[in-house]
Amino acid sequence: MTSKVGKDRVVKFEYVLALDSGDVVDSSEGREPLTYLHGHGNIIPGLERQMEGMEVGEEREIVVEPEEAYGPYIEGQDILVPASEFPPNMKPEVGMGIMVETTDGRQIPYFITEITDDGMVRLDPNHPLAGQRLHFKVKVVDVREATEEEKAHGHVHEGGHHHH
Repeated sequence: MTSKVGKDRVVKFEYVLALDSGDVVDSSEGREPLTYLHGHGNIIPGLERQMEGMEVGEEREIVVEPEEAYGPYIEGQDILVPASEFPPNMKPEVGMGIMVETTDGRQIPYFITEITDDGMVRLDPNHPLAGQRLHFKVKVVDVREATEEEKAHGHVHEGGHHHH
């Protein structure tokens, strides 16, 4: 049984995510470590690539450029929508992610970036971390072989959350 991060292994790791400014924007501190299936695109590509070969107990500082994270920030894609178009049970809040259906029926994630005084909501399809260089401090806490079912489904089947 190997304890190295590699394809088809379930990896559990603790992390702190900061931006170039040093601002921490996410962390597993005080929560369960993040668990994912390595080699199946369950986490951002640059982080997955740079964690390859890490061992249980190993800590590493990893910098991921925007191209291997959430992509570059693309200007001019935002739209303004009247708050009245939101379902009555949904209160729009800045930072909230929502799915918007396009005219051809596709679902596209948008993020609320502004709510104006006159009741308009600005939606932006850029991920909030698009265009940002990401600084991770990671510590691998567990590695195990994935089950056949996990490999077939491309993600982990256990408690806790996982990112798609």
